[in-house]
Amino acid sequence: MSNPPLRTDYPVFRALATRWMDNDHYGHINNVAYYSFFDTAVNGWLMDATGVDIRTLPAIGLVVETGCRYFKPLSFPDALEVGLGIERLGTSSITYRLAIFRAGEDSAAAAGRFVHVYVDAQTRQATAIPDVIRAAAQALREPIR
Repeated sequence: MSNPPLRTDYPVFRALATRWMDNDHYGHINNVAYYSFFDTAVNGWLMDATGVDIRTLPAIGLVVETGCRYFKPLSFPDALEVGLGIERLGTSSITYRLAIFRAGEDSAAAAGRFVHVYVDAQTRQATAIPDVIRAAAQALREPIR
């Protein structure tokens, strides 16, 4: 397993709270909760960065791929920070690179990827990324150093 990403690898962070129900029987955050954290961070960031309700755009992003690597356990009531960056910005898709950090820690507890493919909201046919989304995504292309 490779080393966990560092905080400096990500240009933007979203704070998230863990919930009691995120813990599993073993006392740590269950793996399925990490995907919910990714989804919440990406879509919350998109709404904040664009200033629009992304659900009302003529093209919407559907998740077609996710992945996650785990480096150390998290548990309720940990406060989390999700780092967001762009791995690839295509014509109709965005691949996000993500990492989940315990608040204040420099190395990630988990790292993942999340792919949105944009489709027409009515027909569900692939279409170009909306301009407002593309402009916001440009800001995530480079890590802060």
